[in-house]
Amino acid sequence: MTRVLITGASAGLGAEYARQLAARGDDLVLVARDGGRLEALAGDLHGVEVEVLPADLLDPEQIARVEERLRDPEKPVDMLINNAGYGMGLAFERNDVEDEVKHLRLHNEVPLRLSHAALPGMLARGHGRIVNIASVAAFTPRSTYGACKRWLVDISRWMSGEYGTRGVTATAVCPGYTHTEFHARLGLPPGQEGIPGWMWLDAPDVIAESLRDIDRGKALSVPSRRYKAIVALLKVVPAGVAARASARGR
Repeated sequence: MTRVLITGASAGLGAEYARQLAARGDDLVLVARDGGRLEALAGDLHGVEVEVLPADLLDPEQIARVEERLRDPEKPVDMLINNAGYGMGLAFERNDVEDEVKHLRLHNEVPLRLSHAALPGMLARGHGRIVNIASVAAFTPRSTYGACKRWLVDISRWMSGEYGTRGVTATAVCPGYTHTEFHARLGLPPGQEGIPGWMWLDAPDVIAESLRDIDRGKALSVPSRRYKAIVALLKVVPAGVAARASARGR
């Protein structure tokens, strides 16, 4: 039996992870701010044990509860999926600096804290998976969002190398543009994101491919052949060209 804790589980990629993991028989701990949506999702998942843990991960007391749950030896967590996150406008100079700080904390400090809480138990048991939901934006000069996601890629690669020989792997999942609520929450209706249709992926396909990579212990997962090709191209494109291209969409 495997137990998985997912942050940002109430919608989007987090909810799709919950559905696919439940379908393969994994027990779940669902974390997000919206307890009502978590309860609704839990009601749709059958045949597995589902815990609902509402928490605002930017609140010190509430994230401490999630850290405590990750340390619980009675119901150990075998896989941690750090999925909670949101986007920011690309015009850094016009963004509120406190909003930027919260964005940085949610994308970097929160996964750091939760991974630190989960690791000792995983290492003691000799197995575990830490999954950090990054983005193809990690490979482009794309304001603070790309910078936060790059940190997740780098720490995942380091953790997998550091702890892989002891049975614990870390995977940075880097989706491209995926149909979820993410862009709607930025105030962008479907069709108005400035992204051509061929660049869009479907969430079930992204999650299924990433789970195959996670199960293999890969440090980096870039779902879909088209985005694998884009990431390979970005490694040789001049930074200025990549920055202009990545300024499209949100």
